[in-house]
Amino acid sequence: MAIEDPIIASSGAPPSTALDTSPQRQRSLARAAQHDILRRLTPPLRHDMVVHLQSLGMMAEALSARMERGAVQSDDLASSVSKLNRLSRQAVARCLEVSTWMEPAEDDTTALREAVQEVVRLLSTSVNFRGYDLRAELGDGEFEVSRSAARFLVAAAILTLTDAAPGPGEIVVRTEQSSSHGVVAVEYQPQPEGTFTQMHEPGGDAPLSWIEVQALASQHAVELLRNGQAIILRLPRAVVTTPLKMVPV
Repeated sequence: MAIEDPIIASSGAPPSTALDTSPQRQRSLARAAQHDILRRLTPPLRHDMVVHLQSLGMMAEALSARMERGAVQSDDLASSVSKLNRLSRQAVARCLEVSTWMEPAEDDTTALREAVQEVVRLLSTSVNFRGYDLRAELGDGEFEVSRSAARFLVAAAILTLTDAAPGPGEIVVRTEQSSSHGVVAVEYQPQPEGTFTQMHEPGGDAPLSWIEVQALASQHAVELLRNGQAIILRLPRAVVTTPLKMVPV
């Protein structure tokens, strides 16, 4: 299925429940969706922070032990301090990056392909353990979108399909762009049981609520279409509205 093809509601799908469209209700549903997505992403986000902090701590301990033995020459010490500074900057940058999931900066934008790559990287290990191969087929171009919208809704699409999947398979994430929208298609493709090495695990005790995901998409002005084993997102081009800031020299 080409990702620009329209998605028609499945004839076998149950009729959708009428939604309370009041702004307050929609904001509440959107916040609930973000909370559930963050809960599911906590392990890989924690790993993203800890792996850098662990490297920093291990190098500092090794340097401290060498200094106690008097086995550090001045040149070695300068080199080690330089490496510690570099690791420290990387750790700080990673922690700040993870914190933007909880509190995105105003007018925080990113290239669509970068947002998709980030989400696929974060979720690959966890969905692999559940019985899925997750891969991305990214189109060309640097189409700018809201980073928060892309992060949460691409993650929501992947988790929704794996929660509902009847068995192991591939989750393929494709991107394209038009003049006004970036398009992300997420599709579940079953695989024969005999060719897959992982044990399939269904969605767990608390799968994402589709009504909440719809509300989150609406809050970000993202078109969200679903037909069984495929979900398509149409994200508007990001427009920066805050005044330009001077870059510190």
